[in-house]
Amino acid sequence: MTNSLERGFAEVRFLTVAEVASVMRVSKMTVYRLVHGGELPAVRVGRSFRVPEQAVHDYLRDSFVETA
Repeated sequence: MTNSLERGFAEVRFLTVAEVASVMRVSKMTVYRLVHGGELPAVRVGRSFRVPEQAVHDYLRDSFVETA
């Protein structure tokens, strides 16, 4: 089971806060607010955060609001 779990993590691509901000077209502070507010999952690496790329896509998909 550990090997399959390790393979799953090896396939995850992590983005820095600056990269997430660029993809989402928002400021880094907005990304930090989303992470600290629990709206965007992140892993702490030293003093910085890394966000799974798929989590960014999921957040954007789930936040999409259709206007009339």
